[in-house]
Amino acid sequence: MRDLGAGFHYLLKGQRWVAGHGKQYGFGLLPGLITLVLYAAALVALALWGEDAIAWATPFADDWSSPWQGLFRGFLTAVLFALALFLAVLTFTAVTLLVGQPFYENLSEKVDRDVSPDGTAPESGLPLWRELWISARDSLRILVRAVLWGILLFALGFIPVLGQTAVPVIGLLVTGFFLTEELTGVALQRRRIELHRRLTLLRSRKTLVWGFGAPLAAAFLIPFVAVFLMPGAVAGATLMARDLLGEETEGTPSARPAFEDEAR
Repeated sequence: MRDLGAGFHYLLKGQRWVAGHGKQYGFGLLPGLITLVLYAAALVALALWGEDAIAWATPFADDWSSPWQGLFRGFLTAVLFALALFLAVLTFTAVTLLVGQPFYENLSEKVDRDVSPDGTAPESGLPLWRELWISARDSLRILVRAVLWGILLFALGFIPVLGQTAVPVIGLLVTGFFLTEELTGVALQRRRIELHRRLTLLRSRKTLVWGFGAPLAAAFLIPFVAVFLMPGAVAGATLMARDLLGEETEGTPSARPAFEDEAR
């Protein structure tokens, strides 16, 4: 439970950091605004023409009598929109980080310099195109995992009682885990840490990850909130990445990295 509170503390601390650094916060809003416009346009288009798409995809229901045809196609339209919304929440962070790679790299680096005792920050030494390629490749791998989880949870949602109680909570924890992976990836990729090792670090302290990611995932369900929380989420994830790696942070004693404990 201590790690659960620590994860939430990092989320709040990241928001406080950007609140005290207005310039970085302003630049950090731009990628989220661009992504929000793109996603909003896609969801509006789906809302306007989703029913027509379902009718085109289900020609076998053309001869069904009323009200069964309307109920069937209405249900599929609602499912399609719900699935699109779920995927939008899952992928918003990845797409925003990809669009705003230079912005968030700079923000994360400034956080590292600000809290590092010696005022330095790790650098990947890779050209921008290489960093973008790695980020896109890793985001696609995470998206595949997230979609598989989404399909499983969607199926479990039809189970009476369990689907209305436990499944939404599990879905929030799963979404929070993947959000945290994407956000900590900004700082960890700059340290040349590959995806499989990043996942190992996060799995070693799941409650810390859930404390950070689950409240963020819940907040991201509220329209427009994700845009304003993204800069602070990147800052908080950078601070949490330092904790996961056991790096000394100003005012906080260093801890042994989780992957060293596993090796022993």
